[in-house]
Amino acid sequence: MGHAAAGLDDLTAFLDRLTALLLRSSGEGAYFIERAVGTTARAFGGRASIVLVPEAAVLSIVAADGRMRTVCVHGFPEVIRLDQVAALKPFLADVEAGRLGVAEADRRLAHIEAAPPPYPWWLKFLGVLLFSLGFAPLVQSTWYEFITTAVLGAIAAAFVVAAVHAPRLSKILPLVVSAVVSVVTTEVFTGDPAHGGPVLLMLPALFYFVPGDFLSASTTELAVGLITTGAIRLVYSIFLLVQLYLGVLLGIFVTGTPLNALFDTAASADLPKWALIMGGIAFTAGTVLAFAIPLRFFGTLLVLVYATVGVQSLFTELIRETGGTFVAAVVLAAAANLLDRNPARPPRLILILPGFFTLTVGSLGLRGLTTLAGGYVIEGFQDLQKLITIVTAIAIGLVVGMALTHARTTTRPTSPNASSISQRPP
Repeated sequence: MGHAAAGLDDLTAFLDRLTALLLRSSGEGAYFIERAVGTTARAFGGRASIVLVPEAAVLSIVAADGRMRTVCVHGFPEVIRLDQVAALKPFLADVEAGRLGVAEADRRLAHIEAAPPPYPWWLKFLGVLLFSLGFAPLVQSTWYEFITTAVLGAIAAAFVVAAVHAPRLSKILPLVVSAVVSVVTTEVFTGDPAHGGPVLLMLPALFYFVPGDFLSASTTELAVGLITTGAIRLVYSIFLLVQLYLGVLLGIFVTGTPLNALFDTAASADLPKWALIMGGIAFTAGTVLAFAIPLRFFGTLLVLVYATVGVQSLFTELIRETGGTFVAAVVLAAAANLLDRNPARPPRLILILPGFFTLTVGSLGLRGLTTLAGGYVIEGFQDLQKLITIVTAIAIGLVVGMALTHARTTTRPTSPNASSISQRPP
């Protein structure tokens, strides 16, 4: 079913609103924004080219009658309301299929924007806590790590919930939470070195704040030629890691703990195998609640989490950690691309996110910086070297996985200066 071509004013207002919402949920990368905006403009008889940085976009819009307008759109990137990302998928499908006029499309988009979070504050608290507990066995497979994470994760979750109603706190939330977690860890949980290094005890509680998704998106953007957005997002990811690192150091200084206490030795595993399986369930449930993902997607995401961990573990035995992580990223991206074609399945960002988190890339940066600060130079640089290697392996793996499952489409030619997904690899 078709509809009349949209006028310039209506098309501009709609694309302005759509681009702002896409920018705010741009953890997947700039290429998704380009494709969505360009395809939607064509559905209403117009054209749109876009110049992007992670927090802003310049839109050049041409309506069906040939009139043109340029607008600047702003939106700070965050991956905390994935219910809106989920709602956008069927909405954009309806727009592209010609089932909505521009006025109705704008009303539906405004409704998506204004929708309240799907879960109350206490479920978000529970989600952040489960997210931390589910990740703990991947850091140290010990009961002590699990118990420590239960306490520290609850502290981190309380700050996350508080920041929803305190915008000023949200700006420095990683710094504040890492400082408080560092103080509690060094004062309460680090008496016996046999329980593992202090940062390993802190890490699951801080994992919600580790920008692993942005690190991956930035390197993927660089890999497909989106140099400006990739470089800026990479710098922002490093800034978030440095906030966490400084918070840990502040906690060490406040408690008077010597820096050489920041060793990176793991404790001997004592968790049974069933606890690791339950950890995957807790981690997936926590991801759903913490990032406002619709509950109906839980089963699909749990399968992808287990598949990612299983593939990574299997191929790590065969071709070591970097190779195993690369293969896991290829499989995850390919599976997400194929599932994304089904309108009933979650969008690709949601499909990739939980499985990607299990690859634990961002945690290596925090471990490397804190180990260096403790004076363990060789171990610190080994962690940072591993971070660079693993980030690149994941980024290239995601690109390869998407390329292997990319559906060929015929698109209109674009001008040489237009930034368009049809000119780039998937």
